[in-house]
Amino acid sequence: MRSVSNTWAVILAGGDGNRLRELTTTAAGEVIPKQFCSLLRTTCLLEDAIKRAQAVAFSQHLCCVVGAQHRRWWTGVLNTLPAPNTFVQPRNRGTAYGIMLSLLQIERRAPNAVVVLLPADHFLTDEATMARSLRTAANLAADNEGLVYLLGAEPDHPDAELGYIVPNEHRRDAAAGVLQFVEKPTLHRARELINEGALWNTFILAGTVRALLNLFEGRFAATIKDMRSALEDGGATVGGGALELLYADLESSDFSRDVLERHEQVLQVLRMPSCGWTDLGTPKRVEETLRGLAGVRATAKHAVPGARYLDLGSSHRQMRLEQAS
Repeated sequence: MRSVSNTWAVILAGGDGNRLRELTTTAAGEVIPKQFCSLLRTTCLLEDAIKRAQAVAFSQHLCCVVGAQHRRWWTGVLNTLPAPNTFVQPRNRGTAYGIMLSLLQIERRAPNAVVVLLPADHFLTDEATMARSLRTAANLAADNEGLVYLLGAEPDHPDAELGYIVPNEHRRDAAAGVLQFVEKPTLHRARELINEGALWNTFILAGTVRALLNLFEGRFAATIKDMRSALEDGGATVGGGALELLYADLESSDFSRDVLERHEQVLQVLRMPSCGWTDLGTPKRVEETLRGLAGVRATAKHAVPGARYLDLGSSHRQMRLEQAS
């Protein structure tokens, strides 16, 4: 991969996972954010995402944005990353500010870098296909510095819980412009979108630091300025006071809704072949993933041998048993 030496990967792991709370609450009543849980594996979702990122960036360029409130869970998982590459948000203020913080941190160290953004709540069965798509997106971003590339997964069925990207033209082996985003359509509309060539929105992006930061210009310009100042004043240090003060005044903002959907003109969507991809945003998504895995690998009837984490499959089975009783 020609751009790997200049490519950084950022794993987004700062969310609280409230929609999955019924599966991530232990018998003792402790709620574990989903990125620190597993699904039929001995590794947690965050560890899976770190390994995924290694396909596109060297180890010294692997980064993760996390929440200070989750320190007890991420401390051990992230001990393989360089210490400066763990970007700690004082509070959870949504994906927009988590991404902004990570981009500004990288900008200070590698202003010409290509950055690949990967959520930590994904599950897939074909990592090789994902790796090829990540490398293609990073190479395209390196060659086209003003554009941002978004991976769109090829749907194999209509799903009303996922977001869709409608390309402005049908291109299987090359990137296309983005016509529109459709978030969580009805099942009927999802079928229509697939027939029109729409792709599932994976929320995996690649672009230069500058191209990605440009998405925030306008509405978020003042916050970018304030966050840069906070980082210069020592906010890059865990617990930095300037950054804590800034986050205390921020209102939650979603990157997909509040940033991406306003900049279709600079976005390109790259079709990713079917690879068993899904996100694990809701109990229904977990259930459908388990159903798809039935007969392919061990089901959630038993604990995963050697599991170190709360297993979402076992939790789902227990929830079903309780509902039936």
